[in-house]
Amino acid sequence: MQHQAVFKASTSVVAVIRHGCLGMASLLLLGCSGQTVAEEPPVVVAEQAAVVTDVAPALTTGCAACHGVDGLASENLDAPVIAGMPAVHIEEAIYAYRDGARQCRYEPLMCETVKHTSDERIADLAEHYASQPRDSSDEPYDSALAAKGEQIHARLCSQCHVPPDDPDVANALGIPLHGQRGVYLRYALTSYTDGRRENLLEAMAEKLKQVDSDGIEALVHYYASF
Repeated sequence: MQHQAVFKASTSVVAVIRHGCLGMASLLLLGCSGQTVAEEPPVVVAEQAAVVTDVAPALTTGCAACHGVDGLASENLDAPVIAGMPAVHIEEAIYAYRDGARQCRYEPLMCETVKHTSDERIADLAEHYASQPRDSSDEPYDSALAAKGEQIHARLCSQCHVPPDDPDVANALGIPLHGQRGVYLRYALTSYTDGRRENLLEAMAEKLKQVDSDGIEALVHYYASF
């Protein structure tokens, strides 16, 4: 798919982003795995950066390394899919990182790039990613586990997390989890259960205390089934 090709090109400019910061919001929401990319010769980096510029607005350069130009993220990184996510959720996340209300997972790249981002640019980024189509997940999943996960979701999660095509999604308290990549979901959910999550939501933490590791995996398969 085209977005996968764009993502592969964009990951090679992480070194450029790391040192230049570009003044753009990068690694939105929970960010990515923080794996570094091997340094490339300057000419190669310049050529790969040009590919990204040709394909997408310069606005998204800082974000594409983990979330992709189209917001569909990489299947190998624990970064959330933000394509089609309500703009209000994206804006709130960037503001929280920029203003220090939410601790960044990977210092200094994420916080450094976000803290210089203007309100106007935040709004533009949010509108861009909110307008991107969100395809059905291509993640493999087990039907039996997904069915179990659906029951857990209905009991504990549905009040805050609704599907991205729900008419009330913009007013939901939580981001859409349906259609997210498994690697992100496992990180996000287990970060609550094992205490790694900073600035955790007490209500969510309390609910996830009722879910064991098998239940977490069932939720992952349920959300991946969309």
